[in-house]
Amino acid sequence: MNESRTPAQVLRDARQKDSRDKRARVLAVVDQLLTDNEPVTFTGVARAANVSHWLVYAEGVREHIEAARRCQGRAATNNAHAGPKAPAGWKVEKQLLQEDNRRLRQEVERLKGAVRRNLGQQLAQIGAADLGSRVDELTTDNQRLQGERDEALARVKDLTDQLSEFQDDLAGARMSLRRMMRAENQASRK
Repeated sequence: MNESRTPAQVLRDARQKDSRDKRARVLAVVDQLLTDNEPVTFTGVARAANVSHWLVYAEGVREHIEAARRCQGRAATNNAHAGPKAPAGWKVEKQLLQEDNRRLRQEVERLKGAVRRNLGQQLAQIGAADLGSRVDELTTDNQRLQGERDEALARVKDLTDQLSEFQDDLAGARMSLRRMMRAENQASRK
């Protein structure tokens, strides 16, 4: 089924895919924060996932973040008496990895933006070419129809002139017929 899609459908599908990708990124960040035992906050998740604050409070995302926060609250209570923390080197390594992830996310977003702009330009060019050919078709049709209209108007004028002549001839014939009838009537009375 190879159905052609309109530019509006292509853009709508791209926006929907972008929305799904952003939501998936948010959920992945929440899961990663839980795995790394890092605090889960709405601002922290939005920043780490490189999305708007609006999205982390949106239905379907907010509930996941709140559940993670509750889970962390219970875990913190259970681990209050836990043993020593991880070595300091791990924390530095983790921060470096988080910076790399952030940098890579920014690069991916930059590349997605470039792809979107390129797609938009291609759609605009395709649309402009289609519109140009459609304008040419309509112009040709318009000229043809104007020619047909002019021919029809000329034919109507000819037929109107013929009708006028026939009406004059008919009026003349009626007048002649009346004269002949009067002349016959007068001749028969005599």
